[in-house]
Amino acid sequence: MSSLPALIARSIRATTVVSPAVAGNLAYRAFFSTGPRMPVRDRDDATHDDARHRDLTVRGMKVTGYEWGTGPRTVLLLHGWRGRASQFAPLVRELVFEGFRVVSFDAPAHGASKGRRTDIRDWVSLAEQLQAIHGPFAAIIGHSFGALAALTVARTTVPTPAVVTIAGAAAPAAFLDQFARDFRLDGATTEHLRARFRRRLRSDDAPVEERYDAAQHPLPAETALLVVHDRGDRRMPDADSLRLHAAHGDRSRLLRTEGFGHTRVLTADATLDAVVALVTGGLAAVDALGTTSRDSAPTPSPTPTKNDVRTAA
Repeated sequence: MSSLPALIARSIRATTVVSPAVAGNLAYRAFFSTGPRMPVRDRDDATHDDARHRDLTVRGMKVTGYEWGTGPRTVLLLHGWRGRASQFAPLVRELVFEGFRVVSFDAPAHGASKGRRTDIRDWVSLAEQLQAIHGPFAAIIGHSFGALAALTVARTTVPTPAVVTIAGAAAPAAFLDQFARDFRLDGATTEHLRARFRRRLRSDDAPVEERYDAAQHPLPAETALLVVHDRGDRRMPDADSLRLHAAHGDRSRLLRTEGFGHTRVLTADATLDAVVALVTGGLAAVDALGTTSRDSAPTPSPTPTKNDVRTAA
């Protein structure tokens, strides 16, 4: 943990002694903090500059949308929390080469977009807007928090034949739990954080778990799923990805890489190959690569088992 988050974590823990509720409110604000904004990496500059820009609006805020390629089939890419669309540059190049149109955006308070606050509802709204512009998507691909958004839109308002989650999770609880572990929050503070989170996202009578948990409430039966997660991911351990994979049975494939962590897994050859295979040829093409498993894997394991893929370093 860097110095600023460590300082914030100590402040929250110190406040717990006085009031777990106040500490929970501080944790809530820290959880939804989007700064600092990620810059475009040098190696992604060319792809970022090649994009055609489109202005989008959500909750009155101007959002920067991106488009590459001119193919008849469109793939939607959803970046994660504190991320940006340019992180997908290697995948953008692969998909455009295969003849796809690729669309994405920088969410509010991220990248080049306006705003200071956001949550998953903005990802959903922007995905809906891009679907209205480009028609049905051939696939929706999300990284980290964007993977949760991809699952949510594919289960609700933006149906698609294929979803890819990269370093993601099945439900918001996994992100909340990891945040609590990273900040070493006690039980009372964590529960206040969870309560505020639920109040923020529950806009009607549907419980948050029903709307956002793709393991308890899986993707439509006709939607194929590819779950990609690195074994050494410390920012988002793979347990919830394994739960997601297990919940989807034979229509899910699991790719577990080795040595790429939370972010570099986006650029791993094994990831790029599996994603391109899925969007061009479906699960059969993914199986032909010989790098994924269709078996359920309910818990992470430090050594290969029959439930694991052949790892890629």
